[in-house]
Amino acid sequence: MKWFRRRKNDAPDPRTAWPEPHVPEDPAAAAAGFWRRWSELLPEISAALGDREPRRVEHELCEAVALVHPDLHFSLERGQQAVYALVVTGQEDPALRPYTDAWKAAAPDEDPIWEYHDSVPPVPDPAEVTVNLGEHRISLADVRVAAQVDEAEAVVDVAVHHPRLGELEEAARRAMTFLPLDAALGERLAGERLRRVETAESEPAGAISLLELRELVRGLAERGGENVGGAH
Repeated sequence: MKWFRRRKNDAPDPRTAWPEPHVPEDPAAAAAGFWRRWSELLPEISAALGDREPRRVEHELCEAVALVHPDLHFSLERGQQAVYALVVTGQEDPALRPYTDAWKAAAPDEDPIWEYHDSVPPVPDPAEVTVNLGEHRISLADVRVAAQVDEAEAVVDVAVHHPRLGELEEAARRAMTFLPLDAALGERLAGERLRRVETAESEPAGAISLLELRELVRGLAERGGENVGGAH
């Protein structure tokens, strides 16, 4: 997964006439503008993905997403039900939620080729995921999590362990603390239900797998009467 966002110092692309990004006053109108641009770009996007060269359309998509809000990120992924997925996320920033909500509400119907997500969805089985971090290949199957549930607040404090965390530099170790949680729970559920997240250098007593953590957190959310994204 690689996230893209338009950088503020990007030079304008002479191939386009799109203005410098600004924060739209009307999220719904901004979302409608994105989907018009998406429809125009779709043949080019499909061709780039078919050639396994998604970077060919990176600039155009960065510009289009910036029309919704300049702080949004996006990625093109393998779909869960469709072939491809377009993910546009505010990374759980409450100020960006009106824009991602409007973007998702205006999305076209999903089909066998495309599905659309306004937050990072959970992967079907995180144990099958291997993460490349520099020279390291880290299997999420080996992640173990200590989970402490606060039933009153309906949240969970977690400590994440992997046997190879000690081999990683600080930035990569931090990524390997949060990435498995997003893979197991999806960005939105993790943001809603995880309170304190720590890295455990040694495997904690009573630690559980990522799939067991998913079951625990989804059950906690369901008991709280909340809508659980991705838990259908």
